[in-house]
Amino acid sequence: MPATKWEKLADHIRGQIKSGELKPGDKLPSTAQLKAEHGVSDSVIRYAMHALRMEGLVESAHGVGVFVAEPN
Repeated sequence: MPATKWEKLADHIRGQIKSGELKPGDKLPSTAQLKAEHGVSDSVIRYAMHALRMEGLVESAHGVGVFVAEPN
């Protein structure tokens, strides 16, 4: 079964983190940037960010943005 849009987005960002392209403390692109870059909706971005938060890869600061988490 093909991956959903949110799974593809989460995989893309996960790959950037694992490759070192995005490092701990780096701010992820804004929702507007991700929408334009990937052609997805707000809900797709929310689902992807939720999945990455649950994996401990990113953390959110309300009103500030989403950042790559420090490894455990």
